[in-house]
Amino acid sequence: MTKKLRLWLVFLIFLNGFVSMSLELVVMRQLSFFVGSAAVITSIIMGCFMGFMSLGYFLGTRGNIGAARARRILAVSFLAIAFMAILAGSFPLISKYFEWMYAAGVRAGFVQTFIFSIAMLSVGPFLFGYNTTLLSRILHKYNTNYAGNIMAWDTIGSVMASIATTLLLMPFIGVNHTIMLVVTLGLGGALICRRRWWIWVVAAAIFGAAVMINSDTVQRKHFGILVNNANSTISVTDGGSVKILYMNGLPMSVYYPDMELGAEYINYINDNFIYNMPRDRRRKILVLGAGGFTAGLKDTFNYYTFVDIEGTLKDISEKEFLKQKLTPNKQFVVRDASQYLKNTDMEYDLIILDVYSNSYQIPENLITAEFMARIKSRVAPNGIIIMNMVTSASFDDAYTRVFDNTFHRVFPHNTQRQVIGNANPWIHDQISNVMYIYYNRENDGRIYTINKTPVIYDRY
Repeated sequence: MTKKLRLWLVFLIFLNGFVSMSLELVVMRQLSFFVGSAAVITSIIMGCFMGFMSLGYFLGTRGNIGAARARRILAVSFLAIAFMAILAGSFPLISKYFEWMYAAGVRAGFVQTFIFSIAMLSVGPFLFGYNTTLLSRILHKYNTNYAGNIMAWDTIGSVMASIATTLLLMPFIGVNHTIMLVVTLGLGGALICRRRWWIWVVAAAIFGAAVMINSDTVQRKHFGILVNNANSTISVTDGGSVKILYMNGLPMSVYYPDMELGAEYINYINDNFIYNMPRDRRRKILVLGAGGFTAGLKDTFNYYTFVDIEGTLKDISEKEFLKQKLTPNKQFVVRDASQYLKNTDMEYDLIILDVYSNSYQIPENLITAEFMARIKSRVAPNGIIIMNMVTSASFDDAYTRVFDNTFHRVFPHNTQRQVIGNANPWIHDQISNVMYIYYNRENDGRIYTINKTPVIYDRY
């Protein structure tokens, strides 16, 4: 074996490891916004990925394969990997998949993830394992002591991908371009193995499909996608009388420009807690989950701090959604909500928590008693906390009941649960916007009993 051939084989092993890890990370990022990132979701994705890769390792040892046939197999394998990367990682296709799941009545996140993993994360990982074994057999044929180097270069490729994909590619060039890069690398591997005319034709077709689905121009024109980075995929639809801001395929904020109104629950908060504030002093308002910045939209008097992990929201809102600048009394902080609360010593007169935008994509670290205690520590005396939840108004599911228990463990007194809009308690699986409200007033925990009822003194 020539030195040049050995270098090409080692490079293909490195490339195989890089592409496999990069694709896995992209898929986990894309799916997290539909099914969350809980341990059970991650374990399903990783288990399926590693399971089919192991099957590829095993079957790659079967049969006698000559050099010419090995090159054909590797070329076809890399082509298939590139094609499956488009199906498994492209946001528009993943959004369509979840639309089909909900239409079919499949709503459990772990079931959706399992079906997706079997359908989309079986072929690619299997071929990753098969390629590694096949390349290893070729190298081992010429040098039986090369096993350690093979494992090292495969691992180096995976390590480089884990660093580059999460720290550089997705944050700076976007997830859509990262998918296009993964596809390009897969096609490059195919062309390294074999450069026949039909390989070029198939590679061109696959690359064309990747561009058609993932380019900025196509995503903006056909899917309305304005941002596609490591945190979010954002789009805005304009129906003339109403605009909707979508994040990761789900509606996050609504705006009626003619009336300067937002979603119904936002209007409830504005009318009952913000626009009627006394003007004896400027109050401090914290909004966790900026959305479209419709909370307090008309208020130019009080001080606002909007906190969100997605740094592009302010520009998107000012240029595409509200189409107006935030007023000088409002600042935007790009940070995780929990970390912001941990690191600030400011106390706020009103805290609005608006990160629970739907019942399918739940930020699990923000529904814990520990997080709620952190919020409670930042509300000023006589201040108010409002949590917008999307739950069952009639406590019809376990999630609603457990969240309610969690809320009242931290806020046992002075609470209000306000259902926005109509809710029929006799219809199962109906969800609504439910406002959980806490008033930070003194409360000694006394109750009235038939033996002791000093209500006249308490009332008057």
